Amino acid sequence: MPVFEYTARNLKGDLVQDKIDLPNRDDVIAHLRKNRMVVVQVRQAPKAISLGALFKGGIKTRDVVIFTRQFATMINSGLPLVQALDILAQQTENKVLADVTRAVVYDVESGHTLADALRKHPKAFTDLFVNMVAAGEAGGILDTILLRLAQFLEKNDLIVRKVKGAMIYPAVIFSVAAIAVATLLIFVIPTFQKMFASVNLLLPLPTRIVIGASYLLAHYWWAIGGVIGFTVFAINRYYKTPPGKLQIDSLLLKLPVLGDLLRKSAVSRFTRTLGTLISSGVSILDGLEITARTAGNQVISNAVMESRASIAGGETISAPLAKSRVFPPMVISMIAVGEQTGGLDEMLSKIADFYDDEVDAAVSALLSIMEPIMIVVLGVIVGGMVVAMYLPIFDMVNAVQ
Repeated sequence: MPVFEYTARNLKGDLVQDKIDLPNRDDVIAHLRKNRMVVVQVRQAPKAISLGALFKGGIKTRDVVIFTRQFATMINSGLPLVQALDILAQQTENKVLADVTRAVVYDVESGHTLADALRKHPKAFTDLFVNMVAAGEAGGILDTILLRLAQFLEKNDLIVRKVKGAMIYPAVIFSVAAIAVATLLIFVIPTFQKMFASVNLLLPLPTRIVIGASYLLAHYWWAIGGVIGFTVFAINRYYKTPPGKLQIDSLLLKLPVLGDLLRKSAVSRFTRTLGTLISSGVSILDGLEITARTAGNQVISNAVMESRASIAGGETISAPLAKSRVFPPMVISMIAVGEQTGGLDEMLSKIADFYDDEVDAAVSALLSIMEPIMIVVLGVIVGGMVVAMYLPIFDMVNAVQ
């Protein structure tokens, strides 16, 4: 049964605020009138949004993009804020986002600003989202800001999906190859081992290595799985520490091909985020802080925070970015020109558009390199196992002759 919150005046004229469980709003009003109370306001209480529900249902970036674009359209059409949010809560297909929106409606009706209401739900709305909405409310251009947000989220999501897509193909190939090799080691190699044992033949070193690997996998698979699991767990825990995150992110940026892809995607995200924030009216200091938190790479984040400290000290953005040696010289030069001409937001958007194309080229280059590498690696592993198993057979044939 839904929970309703009501405000009413009793016989003494005092305001009473409370909650009640009844099937619908009309029943609540009838109940209050029956108790000789004058109804002031009745509304359904928002559902509590638990972390478990957020993780279970999840709010995808695509859901937030659709929400933002529809919200912008309704505000631009002249619909009142609360009515627009109420419509969004009813029509969104994501139940978690619908509950969050109802909670936002309740807070806005209670007198909070939209930005303050959104800030209570960080799992759904990021700091960037909240700060841009706050700037839109302050400047009276909320519809324009929401459209910029939707465009930003779409482009950012596209970059993320491109990078993830580049990782999926080799991951699937290597997973299938690992299953195939494990099947050979567990089920096929023991058959050859029994055959070789029956003739009491001295086996070559490659054959003994393969048979040893087969024995280890068949009898100590639990230990191998435990070591792999512990290694993944330890790396994950280490990555959550500031020194570990910095060291691993720095290492990733230095990897051939993949590091170039990660660097370009990070530059694209940094420039687009900061450019969107500045053009929306967010101060440069707040914009840099938000950008640092959403950089996705600790090396980039540290460079941005150093740039923020430089700005606070009356210097330029470009100087500390150049010292970090993370950003390409072209980016540094264009940012410096943007600072000098007063068109930093436009310059950042141009850089982001350029690096979006660079990410596409880097993804294509990565895939073109990975395909022959995977073929060679798989050929060496599988072919090496086959050759190792047939070496003793060649020896047996030579012995018979």
